[in-house]
Amino acid sequence: MKKYVSAILLLLIFSVIYYAGSFSKIPFVDSIGFILDVEKGQWITTSAATTHSLYINTAIVIKNLTGLNAIEACRFLVVFCGAVTVSVVYLTIKSITKTEWASLTAAFVFGFSFSFWKNAEIVEVYTYNCLWLSLFFFSVIKTFVDNKKTYILLSGLFLGISLWVHIENILLIPAFLIFLFYFRKEKTYIYGSLLIFGLFFSSLFIVNMSQGLPFNSVYNSDYGTWVEDSFKKTFFQYVKDFFKSIAYLIYNFNLFTFFGITGAFLLYRANRKIFFVFLAGAVCVYGFSTFYAVSDNYVFFLPFNIIFALSVGYGLSAPKYTALKKVSWICLLIPLGYLAVYKTVFLTEKGRAFHAFKKHKGGLNYFILPWMNNNAGILEFTIDKKTAPEPVEWMTTIAREYIELMKTKGYTEEELRKL
Repeated sequence: MKKYVSAILLLLIFSVIYYAGSFSKIPFVDSIGFILDVEKGQWITTSAATTHSLYINTAIVIKNLTGLNAIEACRFLVVFCGAVTVSVVYLTIKSITKTEWASLTAAFVFGFSFSFWKNAEIVEVYTYNCLWLSLFFFSVIKTFVDNKKTYILLSGLFLGISLWVHIENILLIPAFLIFLFYFRKEKTYIYGSLLIFGLFFSSLFIVNMSQGLPFNSVYNSDYGTWVEDSFKKTFFQYVKDFFKSIAYLIYNFNLFTFFGITGAFLLYRANRKIFFVFLAGAVCVYGFSTFYAVSDNYVFFLPFNIIFALSVGYGLSAPKYTALKKVSWICLLIPLGYLAVYKTVFLTEKGRAFHAFKKHKGGLNYFILPWMNNNAGILEFTIDKKTAPEPVEWMTTIAREYIELMKTKGYTEEELRKL
């Protein structure tokens, strides 16, 4: 039990941090759609690119078992999964480095990384998705390090389950296949893992097609042509996307970006099998996320960010950086870095102009700070019939449906403004 003390403490610490900073009102973007589905309580029986059936159904289960309303059930799911993921990241790094301080530091760096922290503060699918992926990565590392064959089976299970949360995870199939190739002599476990994964993967198509949906519904969406648009960009747009992805990386990992890059080189020298498994996953996810033609593509980097956090821990554990143990507490100052960036950007004319343009969402507070206290709410915006300088009709349409549903349950507009 002693070896799990740090993991349990991380779980408690980040549960408090994420819950304390969680949204005050239902935020903009996809949150209202998820909450509406959970409030309706109707099981999602198909899985399309934007459905996230396992995520919604899990929130419904929590709502039914606890008696919480949809908002609080979703909040619990997001916060708890976020905190557990941080603990699993710590355990994964500890397994490969055997170094406590480096593992804890990297876990805090990941837990405080902007993209992950932000998604632990709003109603979104990504912390739940990261939980399953972190368990997949944990199983891969444990197989290599401890030579426990059971983890080969678990790797197929966790990656297979993750596909029911988010179809983006098919990008990790190359990494999974390379991993299995390295253990090809363990035929019983390899075939078992492939069978488990194949059952989950194929069931996506079988379930959809049995309900009259086309074969490509699993990875397609009726709401946009984002994949097609990703191939229609100009050369300069691709270059811009690449540099934007670098900015995302640095904003998430700040000065610890150096140790992530260093860790990758050190892993290549020490264990090329593990290196190539994670390189395959990193390249596929990073490449897709960089050029994917959506405005909020930063969230699609999260599987890569988990891999990079593992690399940060591996880099820190190198003997030549042992002296840094005394100053590893600096990772606790990461939140102050977000505040410093916020204050600096607000001093610029362009920063203030952007804040005014995005005021309906919360302005710079929403885009620079990961916590969501006292945020702008979509319900209040909709009830007061406010307007925005950009298209938000799809959000307000869902919000109006939610408002009408809640009115049938006795809520007044004044009460709904506060949700």
